[in-house]
Amino acid sequence: MGADTKSLRTRIRSVDSTLHLTKAMELVASSKMRRANEAMLRSREYLDALRSCVSTLALSRECAKSPYMKQNGSDIIRLIVIVGDRGLAGGYNANVMRTVREIQADNADNIEIIPVGKRLQGPSSEHFTAEDARETAAGLCEDFTNGKYGRLGIVCTEYISAVNQQARVKWVLPVAADMGGNGKMNGGIIFEPDEMSVLKSAVPLYVAGEITAAVRESFACEVAARRAAMNSAGRNAKEMIDSLQLEYNRARQGAITQEITEIVAGSGRG
Repeated sequence: MGADTKSLRTRIRSVDSTLHLTKAMELVASSKMRRANEAMLRSREYLDALRSCVSTLALSRECAKSPYMKQNGSDIIRLIVIVGDRGLAGGYNANVMRTVREIQADNADNIEIIPVGKRLQGPSSEHFTAEDARETAAGLCEDFTNGKYGRLGIVCTEYISAVNQQARVKWVLPVAADMGGNGKMNGGIIFEPDEMSVLKSAVPLYVAGEITAAVRESFACEVAARRAAMNSAGRNAKEMIDSLQLEYNRARQGAITQEITEIVAGSGRG
């Protein structure tokens, strides 16, 4: 019986240590959520402005001739896959990889993956900067116009709420003419020197904006998912401690009762 109580005390201490760890990670995630959400909202506003500009240009007859607006004949698909820098975030990383596998199922031999996030040996998703996005976008746009690949997508996670995030793919290149706006060319806008030149300069910025916004939103999702996962783990740890404490009290009471019984039996024989 003594061995049982000792084992239970060890388990209680172990679970209590885990509880402190999950609580600390939940607090860290909570502290990062506000900044992550602010960065996500700012990047959304910037991306909306870029989309509006590129969408207006895309409706121009002249811009319809741009290599950014049409398929170049290549079957190769490049995917920017955004995952987290670490685990313990519920199904966050697994959901992203499931989406990638679904795309690979139809294009197994034609997929080129560009990772973002240390879980895929890519650059840190938390510290990925707008400058990093611009450098990546410049290379991707150059390769697209040179026909090295035919389609660019971003596999990321959409922030729906603090408890609901969904992995999805956003197709970026070739540029879709109906990505936004009201479907009409705004005659009040004059582009200098001409629409084609402005589009050529705007598309790399647009691609960089898509990448930046996707990374910011994915990081906000990662932080929210980790907070929820650690909160759930903490509740489970508390329930386990309560159960083990009850079991320990019963074992200890049984040991005391047995000792009293042995003492009474020994005094009776005496």
